[in-house]
Amino acid sequence: MNNLTKMKIVKPINEVFEAFVDPAKIGNFWFSSSSERWEQGKTVTLRYDEYDAQLDIEVMEIEINKKIVFQWGANEKGNIVTISLKEVEHSNTIIEVNEEGFNENDPELVHKMLDNKEGWVFMLTCLKGYLEFGVNKLRAGLVKD
Repeated sequence: MNNLTKMKIVKPINEVFEAFVDPAKIGNFWFSSSSERWEQGKTVTLRYDEYDAQLDIEVMEIEINKKIVFQWGANEKGNIVTISLKEVEHSNTIIEVNEEGFNENDPELVHKMLDNKEGWVFMLTCLKGYLEFGVNKLRAGLVKD
């Protein structure tokens, strides 16, 4: 089972792509830091300073300015996330985040899918704020109890 989220970013596709893969940029909208540039075959450590947490992702596939595929998650295999980019007009990019690997027999499935969707919408909103308006303080705005 998968969860799909889309957003339009009014920036060229290469700027949107670089925001994810460049460790100097990702801290402006998503995680506090990334251990290195995202490249196919690498394991990258992502850190959330606000929650004193970190996680490793396995970058499975990279198509420059088109697609980023990685695996993460707490379950045995982890979920697969595909970030797809499509330039619709010059300086307009549609970003699509598709996360798959949810267990459809999980009694908590609806809760997990809603929580997941909320996270992706927040991250994409922070990305939009950062790239379009230079706002880089939204990332740590969520408070988890």
